[in-house]
Amino acid sequence: MIALGVILLILGFVFNIGFLWTIGIILLVIGLVLFVLGSLGHAVAGRRHYW
Repeated sequence: MIALGVILLILGFVFNIGFLWTIGIILLVIGLVLFVLGSLGHAVAGRRHYW
């Protein structure tokens, strides 16, 4: 999810498409939150680890 967010951020910036930029930021933030929660050992969506 983090990689997809970064790709959409880059595509949105290069092609000047605001929609891709916004979706990229949202996916990046969600991916980072899930990564941090999974790293701390909290169960995320019923899973012990979030890859």
